[in-house]
Amino acid sequence: MSIRIVKAEGKWVIRASGAVLGESSNALELLEDGHKPVIYFPREDIAMAMLDPSDTKTTCPHKGEASYYTIEAKNRTLTDAVWSYEDPKEDVAAIKGYLAFQPGEYLQVEEL
Repeated sequence: MSIRIVKAEGKWVIRASGAVLGESSNALELLEDGHKPVIYFPREDIAMAMLDPSDTKTTCPHKGEASYYTIEAKNRTLTDAVWSYEDPKEDVAAIKGYLAFQPGEYLQVEEL
């Protein structure tokens, strides 16, 4: 399994039900064999007040344990739509303190 982490070129935005949760020119792109690229945003660029920690945890053999957050958007709740590796494995240590978002009908990750 090959995982690469590179600086995401350009400026990226997160929108939940139309509301902007954050913008960043310091995002990272995680490229993992067999998966779509994932954009990770630094916490300081995200409106953390919109995110509620959940009790959900998952474990990736390559990245470690992920913690999840639920987004309280203006007209809906997006359960476990955000994840973070608080103590990632050494090979992916660059994503520590960053957040990834699960894009969908009410959550967009877009390059500006």
